[in-house]
Amino acid sequence: MKISDIVAQYILDMMNEGDGNAEIKRNELAMTLGCVPSQINYVITSRFTPEQGFIVESRRGGGGYVRITRVNMGKSAYLTHIINSIGDRLDNATAHAIISNIEARCIISENTANLIKAAISDKTYTGLPIQYRDIVRASLFKNLLLTQI
Repeated sequence: MKISDIVAQYILDMMNEGDGNAEIKRNELAMTLGCVPSQINYVITSRFTPEQGFIVESRRGGGGYVRITRVNMGKSAYLTHIINSIGDRLDNATAHAIISNIEARCIISENTANLIKAAISDKTYTGLPIQYRDIVRASLFKNLLLTQI
């Protein structure tokens, strides 16, 4: 198992014990898991994002901490949160990660997830100039999610 998987699982375990919240100190967690603090940062920024249903608060300094909260909300509120976090551009990999997360939380069915993946895939946009693909994908994806609210 990779160190990033170990760190992520450790944080998820803390969140499960803490009713969806975890407050960590990077240096202490790094020492506990035998890694460097930058690996903790990497895991937090790549696996605990708003698109994946988490809110991350950070305070730097000697008494600094990172507080991670799992967003627990109803279907409509959750999808609204996702839509608002997307912005004006959305790359294919991020879109697929969001879809997988939404499906894993049983917000959409597997069939709906597959339809959305097909609609926003890179293959769909081959006729568009590259500079417009992520813009069109973001707009279409948000509209598709709105139909699920």
